[in-house]
Amino acid sequence: MLLQRQGALDGLTVLDLTRVLAGPFCTMMLADMGANIIKIEQAGKGADERQMGPFLNGESAYFMNLNRNKKGMSLNLKSDKGKEIFKELVKKADIVIENYRPGTMEKLGLGYDVLKEVNPRIIYAAVSGFGHYGPYSDRPGYDIIAQAMSGLMSTTGWPGGHPTRSGTAMGDVLGGLSCAIGILSAVYNRCHTNEGQKVDVALVDSSVASLEIINMIYFTEGRLPQRIGNRYESVYPYDSFQAKDDLVIIAGGNDKLWSLLCNLMGRPELIEEPRFKLNRDRVKNHEDVKKIVEEWTCTRTVSEIVETLLATGIPAAPIYNIAQVSEDPHIAGAREMFVQTEHPKAGPIKLTGSHIKLSDTKPAIRTPAPGLGQHNEEILSAMIGLTAQEIQELKDSGVI
Repeated sequence: MLLQRQGALDGLTVLDLTRVLAGPFCTMMLADMGANIIKIEQAGKGADERQMGPFLNGESAYFMNLNRNKKGMSLNLKSDKGKEIFKELVKKADIVIENYRPGTMEKLGLGYDVLKEVNPRIIYAAVSGFGHYGPYSDRPGYDIIAQAMSGLMSTTGWPGGHPTRSGTAMGDVLGGLSCAIGILSAVYNRCHTNEGQKVDVALVDSSVASLEIINMIYFTEGRLPQRIGNRYESVYPYDSFQAKDDLVIIAGGNDKLWSLLCNLMGRPELIEEPRFKLNRDRVKNHEDVKKIVEEWTCTRTVSEIVETLLATGIPAAPIYNIAQVSEDPHIAGAREMFVQTEHPKAGPIKLTGSHIKLSDTKPAIRTPAPGLGQHNEEILSAMIGLTAQEIQELKDSGVI
């Protein structure tokens, strides 16, 4: 009888030195998929995100969401004994991940060049603002810096408005996603070579990579894309439109969908109209297209428009707020994007579910975020064989 695995990544051990968002988001995904994540925090203080709101019964919901399914360990990496313990853990681990400013781990004597001598199979992942090489590598970096210097802010917002940060920390999230992909690529490569490697992810690089059409417009046309609201540069009608009661999204992503929309609006003559016949024509004449579509949408409610368009096969949607998302029968219900959990101190709390669905090894929230150093004894005894007395001495001396 096969033992039941707790996820697709069951068996991988990750030493997680990250804090705040990009790194913890990466290891959250790995943990949801079954990896054994050991979150190592500063002894006596803990990770920065423990102090970030919102709070529930004194516990950070920010921390609880990002650090579920992880084991908690505290360790003073500035002490000689702390460094010694960390190296012993590296011998038994598969992956180390950190998001310090480049050079920090080297100053501690725990950089990749050192750790790969300790364990040649170790995969060392680093998330930083600008990456581990290049003229800006020593700069501090946060999400808003990445959004600003990647070009993302320059194209986000409405015509005539200021460059705008996206409503969530997309630079951090994209960095976390990229790091997870890099780690799993290195894990697969190690299956063939039996050797680890360094994964270097920059928040700025990750944000630049997300700009897709923006980059291509500049390099092919020499034009600087501007802030254009909800419109998309290369497809139309693909925008928000004014309905009787609110804005509605219509995504007429190709010529067939435009034909369907024209017939639905009672304007079949527009299908062969030279200004609108092909997608490139509609993109060029998007202002005229929007006026025509809004003549139809402004006499109907959002729900009427969405129902009618979907029945015709045209992608359309309301613009939800998070309350509506959390009550949606598909997103919150069938797709389980919000999961009710129980935290020993905070009590009942709903967390964001995993967005990755696997048929046989379903990602899940199995355990709540750990307390500071909650699993010190378990980790130190199981992984490096320390006795209860040795562990107590480490506590007394402030190493853990």
